[in-house]
Amino acid sequence: MKLDKFYINGEWVSPVKDEKIDIINPSDESVIGTLNVGSQQDIDKAVEAAKAAFSSYARTSIDERLDLLKEIRNQFKNRFEDFVEAITKEMGSPVKLSRGAQAAVGLGHLKTAIRVLEEHKFEYPFNGYTVRHEPIGVCGLITPWNWPINQTISKLGPCLASGCTAILKPSEISPVSANIIAEIMDAAKVPKGVFNMVHGLGPVVGEALSNHKDVDMMSFTGSTRGGVAVAQAAAKSVKRVSQELGGKSPNIIFDDEKFEQSVTVGVQKIMENTGQSCNAPTRMIVPKNRQNEALEIAKNVAEKLITGDPTKEDTDIGPLVSQAQFDKVQRLIESGIKAGAQLVTGGLGKPIGLNAGYFVKPTIFGDVNNSMEIAQEEIFGPVLSVIPYEDIDNAVQIANDTSYGLSAYVCGSDSEKLRSVARQIRAGQIHVNYGSGGTNAPFGGFKQSGNGREKAEWGLEEFLETKAIME
Repeated sequence: MKLDKFYINGEWVSPVKDEKIDIINPSDESVIGTLNVGSQQDIDKAVEAAKAAFSSYARTSIDERLDLLKEIRNQFKNRFEDFVEAITKEMGSPVKLSRGAQAAVGLGHLKTAIRVLEEHKFEYPFNGYTVRHEPIGVCGLITPWNWPINQTISKLGPCLASGCTAILKPSEISPVSANIIAEIMDAAKVPKGVFNMVHGLGPVVGEALSNHKDVDMMSFTGSTRGGVAVAQAAAKSVKRVSQELGGKSPNIIFDDEKFEQSVTVGVQKIMENTGQSCNAPTRMIVPKNRQNEALEIAKNVAEKLITGDPTKEDTDIGPLVSQAQFDKVQRLIESGIKAGAQLVTGGLGKPIGLNAGYFVKPTIFGDVNNSMEIAQEEIFGPVLSVIPYEDIDNAVQIANDTSYGLSAYVCGSDSEKLRSVARQIRAGQIHVNYGSGGTNAPFGGFKQSGNGREKAEWGLEEFLETKAIME
């Protein structure tokens, strides 16, 4: 597999420089292809194309943009199984997750973008003057590897709906699915220059995009460290920056008749996608008097999960995405052991029989103190920290004692009590009994989990400027 072209101004073009990196299958560590990575000059070409296309695309009618989004969605359906295969191969997502969530969510985001565009008022009278919403301009989109379709389409859908033009810099770790997106844009006949894609490394291509004077907005999803770098580069030209960054989501479990169910689903949620989700409920906060019961439940759930070949339908947990990610997770598991947390199951090393690939053992730590590194740092692996609490006020204090604030979970049977606790937690999304708003709920964080919101109406507004016309 050779990914040696970028998509710029409606054409597949060769990079300015011939620099390549390997594409690795994390299941067996084999090289499955090569990827050409870009440079400042490639970004300059893509921005030039996007800037030239903006003046005409920004004036397209809502109906024209709706037709375009509908055609993109039709083309997406035609390539659905290609997405499933690509995601499973390039980042190790179990195939049932690739099909049921990773690829499927792209269709969901496009459907939502179409609905929002149909309903949004781009111009309306207000208090004697006129308010207009207009596209902000040329937008740089930097997306991660862990949910490659979700994060790309959640940005690209509203970006195109708003009338903006885009330059996509996908993760170099998951470039195959990104290429399929570019092929879909080409097949849907997106006007030249409206969508552009340049592969590359963050410190080179990401920096060039964030720093570019003709880029009006940056939308970034990734680590908090990466978000800081994007914001610093973008500040030079005072461009808008929307960021969805890391998380260390608390999961408060109430002491009631739903306790076993709450713990069980919480473990399943953290293990999904091999723990590589920024909103995973990685800190389970349980009543102190029921911690041993919670640990026994968690142990039983974790040890029943099947870790292995992601192409098999019965696999629950695939590999981590890379050697670097494997090394990070191993270091943090070791940190938990050294800090004195109770290792309930899992631990260091690979699961028995899985010698090749970046596989790790599903790991549960008990009796974790919230000041421990495993309770404060985003591990991004199938590692759960169980933290005891004295009472609900103490549970809320523990939940908020983090530099992150992306998501949080509260689980129990008392609806009024659940809502009360949900209101007290400083996070952008609160999942009550693991509820989800899907592609229709605003997504984004407090504190170091970022700023701005993605999805639905809130996602569209990120790409719009507000103008007041007063007569």
